[in-house]
Amino acid sequence: MTNRFTLKPGDRVVRRPLRSEMAPVHAHIEHRSVSSRGPTSPMTLVYGFVVVAIVGAVLLELPISNVSHHFISPITAIFTSVSAITGTGLVVVDTGETFTGFGKLVIAALIFIGGLGFMTGAAFLLLVTRRRSSLQGRLVMRAGLDDNRIGSIGNLARNIVLMAVVVQLIGSVLLFARWYIVDQLWTGISLSEGVYQSLFTAISAFNNAGFDVLPDDRVGGASLMGLSSDIPTLLIIAMVILVGATGYTTVANTVSVRRWRRLTLDTKLVLMGGFIMLLIGFGAFAAFEWSNPATIGQDTVSSKLMQSAFHTVNRSAGFSTLNYSDLNPADLTVTEGLMFVGGAPASTTAGIKVSTVMVILIASIAVFRGSTKTTVFGRTIPVLNVRRAMVVGSTAAGAVVLLVIALFAVQPTLDFRAGMFELISAFGNTGWSTGVTSQLSAAALGVVTVAMVVGRFGPLTIALLMIGKEHQGSIELPQERVRIG
Repeated sequence: MTNRFTLKPGDRVVRRPLRSEMAPVHAHIEHRSVSSRGPTSPMTLVYGFVVVAIVGAVLLELPISNVSHHFISPITAIFTSVSAITGTGLVVVDTGETFTGFGKLVIAALIFIGGLGFMTGAAFLLLVTRRRSSLQGRLVMRAGLDDNRIGSIGNLARNIVLMAVVVQLIGSVLLFARWYIVDQLWTGISLSEGVYQSLFTAISAFNNAGFDVLPDDRVGGASLMGLSSDIPTLLIIAMVILVGATGYTTVANTVSVRRWRRLTLDTKLVLMGGFIMLLIGFGAFAAFEWSNPATIGQDTVSSKLMQSAFHTVNRSAGFSTLNYSDLNPADLTVTEGLMFVGGAPASTTAGIKVSTVMVILIASIAVFRGSTKTTVFGRTIPVLNVRRAMVVGSTAAGAVVLLVIALFAVQPTLDFRAGMFELISAFGNTGWSTGVTSQLSAAALGVVTVAMVVGRFGPLTIALLMIGKEHQGSIELPQERVRIG
């Protein structure tokens, strides 16, 4: 049989495909997700803190850690360890008079580890030992460092540690110069005592812990009450607190860019939110306490202004320059709100964080304006971010309500106003107290301990559990409106 057509150069051949060649091709793509449980999950951040807190409690309970040289109460050891690792500062015994040098060293180490972040330290150790970390490990570290650049985890961890050490050393040097060289903290203070007091206070301030080992009888009162009129001291401590509460990411972005328009949206929200909180705290404290004779009513104008500024900067640290049981109830309420919010993400503070509140506020304004998108500074905040912020805020508020109920359920005779302030202070890891901590029962101390842990790790845990959980549903169900309000 001969061909009916003869192909010439340049001719195209159109071939009819076989039915088997037209069959659809099915490809299966495995979905990679990060486990929310187990030793390889981002929850190792929380597991690590729990382990360190337990080790710290065991060390503090040893006779070598306290001046009585006997085993102290396990409740006291656990409460102190959790308060230190979470950077809260609430105490049931006087830190300076109860613990020995070894015990105070353990507390300082717990404060440092807690503020810096357990996984930040782990990432730094991986870097200096030149060990290669797996992708899973890098994802865990990224979650703890609040950074999206997987490849830069090592450098980021190193920079965080360097900034923390440098700022604390600078704060120590400045405090030493103030307390030993310029004006001695107390008459006859030794060189070693001056170095020790300056270093411990700087560590406590940067990590927003509020612990102090100053001898009350020599400085004129508990915590910083005897130094409430020492403006240089308050300025140094306030600046160290502020750097720790702002966090490395925000500080680095601000220092490197130095132009508002080029800053990241996260940095802008943290700076703006922090400034708003400073204004609210300063204004409320000055307005309600200016003429209050029990607080700052008898102070000079400069001291009143300094106390007002230090109070709001100190909202996440908890150093006391006055007796908080004497504050105006309205000022206590504003203070509770400031403690609940806390500082910036990936900083040494707890609370739901400033950026979370700012996202919720901006989203609420968008709803009131009838906008379907959440926009600010020429950027659109993803819907997923808004939802996560609302989940963190609402869950934290619900947790506080449940903890308050639990507190008064186990100790119903506790004064409501004082107990409420104590609980929110514990949740915000602030450490301010109206003086009822030592009056709490064992069960109530347990509730406050839980509040410290939930406040420190609750928002972080929620964020970690939501990692890798977002997915687009394959079925679109019909919409139906629900009545609101």
